[in-house]
Amino acid sequence: MNTVAEVVAARPASGRLTRRKSIAGAVSATVLSLLFLASGIWKLTDLDATAERMIQTLVPVSLSMLAALTVPVAETFAGVLLLIPRYRRWGAWIAGLMLVTFMIYIGVLYNRLLGEDCNCFPWIRRVVGPAFFAGDAAMLALAGLAGWWSVKSQGWRRAALILGCVCLVACGSYAVSAIRRSRADVPETAVVDGRPLKLREGRVLLYFFDPECTHCLAVAREMSRRSWGATRIVVLPTREQRFASSFLEDAGLRAGISPDAASLRKALPFADPPYAVALDRGRVVATFNSGQMEGEGYYTTLKRLGHLN
Repeated sequence: MNTVAEVVAARPASGRLTRRKSIAGAVSATVLSLLFLASGIWKLTDLDATAERMIQTLVPVSLSMLAALTVPVAETFAGVLLLIPRYRRWGAWIAGLMLVTFMIYIGVLYNRLLGEDCNCFPWIRRVVGPAFFAGDAAMLALAGLAGWWSVKSQGWRRAALILGCVCLVACGSYAVSAIRRSRADVPETAVVDGRPLKLREGRVLLYFFDPECTHCLAVAREMSRRSWGATRIVVLPTREQRFASSFLEDAGLRAGISPDAASLRKALPFADPPYAVALDRGRVVATFNSGQMEGEGYYTTLKRLGHLN
C-alpha cells in the first residue's frame, strides 16, 4: 500500500493534496470500507436468508437470489478497493453509485416500505423512514470525501483479479447453501399433536408460520383449498404456540400441530415465516420462502414432486 506521503507526492503540484486532506480521505475510506465489508460478508455467509430479505424489500422472487449474489459481491468489492490507496477512488465511485441507487429504489417504494426493517447491516436495526435517508446520505458524504481526496485510480487488471476472487467466494457460498438445503439433517421424528411422527417415512410438508402473521394466514387458506392426498401436513408455529389451533380453524387447513419449530429450524434454517419444506422419506426435496409461496409456482412444484394431487 502507498503511504500518505506517497499519495501526496503522486499529485501534481497544482492539485497536490494536503496532509490533512489525505488523512481525512483515508479515514473516510476506512470507515466506509468497514461498513461495506461488514454488510457484504454478512450477506454472503447466508445467501438463502439474504434472498429472503431481498424479497421483503419487494425484489421480485425470480430475481431475489441474483440480487442476493450481486449486492454483497459489489459491497465487498467496493470495501476492499476503499482500503487500497491506488484503487480508493474506484471503490468510492462504486460505493457512491450503490448508495444513490438504493436511495432511489427505496424512494420509489417508500410508501410500501415505510416502517419496514432495512436489514442492510448486521447488528444494526435500520427502519425505512426519514432517518434511513439521513444515514445513507452520511455514507454518501464519506464516499465523496474518500474519492475526492485520493489519487487517480489505475491498474484495472489487479482490480479485476480482486473482483474475481470475491466472485469465487460468492460462488462457494452459493454451493454451500445448495448443499445445505439438499442434505439437511432432518430428525427421525417430531412431536405432532402430542405423539411422535416419523419424518423419514412418506411425504411430509412442514409449514412454519407465525399465528399473528396475515400473510401466513393467507397462504394457509390457499393451502386448504388444495388436495394433498397422502402428504402429511405439519404446521409449526414459530411463536405464540397457543394460537396455533385457532389459526388452523381460521385457515380451514387440516394439519397436525408440532411444538418443535425451534429444533427443526436449526436443521432447516430460514429468516422469517411463512416457510415450507417438502420432505420425501426424510430427504429435503424443496424449500419455499415467503415470496415463493404467493403464486401458483409453489403448488406446481409440489404437484411435480408428488406432494399435491
